[in-house]
Amino acid sequence: MPSSTSSSDPRARPGEWRRFLRTLLATAAVAGGVVWLFIMGVNPYANLPVSLPFFDRSPVDGNARYAFPALARSPAFDSALFGTSSSRLIRPAALNPAFGARFANLAMNSATSYEQTRLLDLFLHRHPTPLVIAIGLDVQWCLTAPADTKFTFRSFPGWLYDDSWPGRWRDYRYMFDMYTLEKAGQAFGQWTGLQRRVYGRDGYTRFVPPDEQYDRTRALAHLQGTEPWDAAKDMRRPAASWEIPSIDRLRAALQAIPPETLKLLFFVPYNHRFIATAPGPALALQSECKRRVAEIAAATPNTAAIDFMIPSPITLDDSNYWDPHHYRVGIADRIVTDLAQALRGQTSDDYRVLALPQ
Repeated sequence: MPSSTSSSDPRARPGEWRRFLRTLLATAAVAGGVVWLFIMGVNPYANLPVSLPFFDRSPVDGNARYAFPALARSPAFDSALFGTSSSRLIRPAALNPAFGARFANLAMNSATSYEQTRLLDLFLHRHPTPLVIAIGLDVQWCLTAPADTKFTFRSFPGWLYDDSWPGRWRDYRYMFDMYTLEKAGQAFGQWTGLQRRVYGRDGYTRFVPPDEQYDRTRALAHLQGTEPWDAAKDMRRPAASWEIPSIDRLRAALQAIPPETLKLLFFVPYNHRFIATAPGPALALQSECKRRVAEIAAATPNTAAIDFMIPSPITLDDSNYWDPHHYRVGIADRIVTDLAQALRGQTSDDYRVLALPQ
């Protein structure tokens, strides 16, 4: 009986499997190469030394800890604002004429004091003599140990903040992942006009709804039940002995800034429900944190410290807020006006001056 080889013959299967695996691996290699070239060409974090030169890059939506190092390196700015989401609504377009500067808003959602100082260090590395450094101070700067932490649940790409040799050339090995592929797709969509830009080229974005959509009833619902912020501490010890690591970080950060640079510190205007006014642990911590900031500012050349975190026409009016932490856009512009006014020595019920430049 004549013999024949068919697909059902077990002797044929090893050869077929080898061909299948070779085809599969080749396809995967080609696909991986295309994806790698796409990511590196688009360069969504604007950090690579070699990428498509004609690509119009601006910050992509998502975790600003990836997007903002490029802005911190950009020569387009001579000044920067740092903080959390409680400072994100402050527009560089308002800051620039008020201070005669070119600001980038580098405030990041829930940024710890450590993350903010890392970004500040990077900005100073590329801008050794900035015109103005502004820092919006909130609860993150007043946390006692061990509540003070370096990072949040959001990923922090330390390699993007490192300019040491081999600098940006080292970044190629970190960027071949699904998150960066997603951001490359967003950047490509922005460039082609298929996707709207969320962050402005100066880092600003309005993350709250348009003001004409403000719903006072809904906002009040977010405010109800809010209690003053606090952190664990040993109330048996005097307040001056409490460990507040972020204040030490702030002192070191200010010392790294040239004396001629205007250093502008301001406590953000939380809604009055989130601000302690009654005697107790919360007020004790907030008062001690402000005392230390005022002390540091007074001892640092060309430094102002302004306190908006007080009962005031801003904080006592619930219609100024979306929630306990976030004010409306008009209030952000008002803060800029108030800061410039405070530096001129003028007073206002909106704020309290803790220190002015010497």
